[in-house]
Amino acid sequence: MSRFFHVIFMNLFRAPYMIPKMRYYGAHPEKYSEEQRYALATHAIDIMKNSGHITTVSIGAENLPKDSGYVMYPNHQGKYDVLGIMTTHEAPCSFVIDDRRSHMTLVREFTDLLQGKRIKKDDLKQTFQLFKDIVSEIVCGRKYIIFPEGGYVEGKQNAVCDFLPGSFKLALQSKAPIVPVALLDSYKVFDSDQCDRNVVTYVDYLDPIYYEDYRGMKTKEIAALVQEKIQQAIAALQEQVEAGFPAIGELQEQIEAGFPVIGELPEQIEEGIPVV
Repeated sequence: MSRFFHVIFMNLFRAPYMIPKMRYYGAHPEKYSEEQRYALATHAIDIMKNSGHITTVSIGAENLPKDSGYVMYPNHQGKYDVLGIMTTHEAPCSFVIDDRRSHMTLVREFTDLLQGKRIKKDDLKQTFQLFKDIVSEIVCGRKYIIFPEGGYVEGKQNAVCDFLPGSFKLALQSKAPIVPVALLDSYKVFDSDQCDRNVVTYVDYLDPIYYEDYRGMKTKEIAALVQEKIQQAIAALQEQVEAGFPAIGELQEQIEAGFPVIGELPEQIEEGIPVV
């Protein structure tokens, strides 16, 4: 958690400017387009990453559907997960968040800025209406992040808990592509007690599962399928990092050694490893 407080401390001087700006943008979607609000959100994330010595490697972004809304289903590791996805996801997207977690400072600003959906898990009527609203938006082209584990458990690191079938009703009802997203080492950002070392996280966008491929399946079967794909991707990515292919392990060693300076990209990244 020390990195979390380090990021806050390093950006205290920005707070009187950034937080009111985020609140104003979030309160006036009629004045600021989704692209403008998303740009402000990702700018804020970039500031956090630079001050927190955080680098996020994006893999498979070319797999994302181009002409429709879709639902991203990532594994859940901690507070950085949504930020890591957003900073690697070029098109505007939003997320579903537990209402109880959504009213803390900065979390509230991000949720309002991106018109995130607050779900009250103990209110079935609200959940039903919320899902209807999200389905309508996905049909109209919006992209959403929802964590099928329903939450995260501190200390589980890269392990994956069972996926909740109910979360896949969004995809079924909207007939939208499902994008499994494998997050690796995302927990290290704010769960580590060390804030003076650089940390590298990975966001791996897997091949989409289109409605034609899952429409005959039950939500329990879809959940098991997506969970298996993500677990396999995490295991494969861990092997790649340890083996240094494709240049990810080498990148991590360089960053941990203090080079490149945050914001600069080494030559091998420019040749094909996208780092955000």
